[in-house]
Amino acid sequence: MKQASYSSYIAIALCTVVVLLLATAPVSTAVTCNAIQLSPCAGAITSSTPPSKLCCSKIKEQKPCLCQYLKNPNLKKLVNTPNARNVARTCGTPFPKC
Repeated sequence: MKQASYSSYIAIALCTVVVLLLATAPVSTAVTCNAIQLSPCAGAITSSTPPSKLCCSKIKEQKPCLCQYLKNPNLKKLVNTPNARNVARTCGTPFPKC
């Protein structure tokens, strides 16, 4: 696959995730589940770059929502990847067992 095609695929996939996640309902009153909040992690999830401090803070903030994201078939294929698991582990947020 050509590099430009792969980059385009990733960009389209991330945009799709953002659109789908904008309608995500809150899990509790303390945390509003909104996967768009994880956008600072997009680079770390789609490549092998280390997550930023902002990414880690957002993962910790959205931790109560991760099972909800994993249950969404449109999000699961992006959230349940080896890179996403590595980012969560690097940030000190164990990947949930749902």
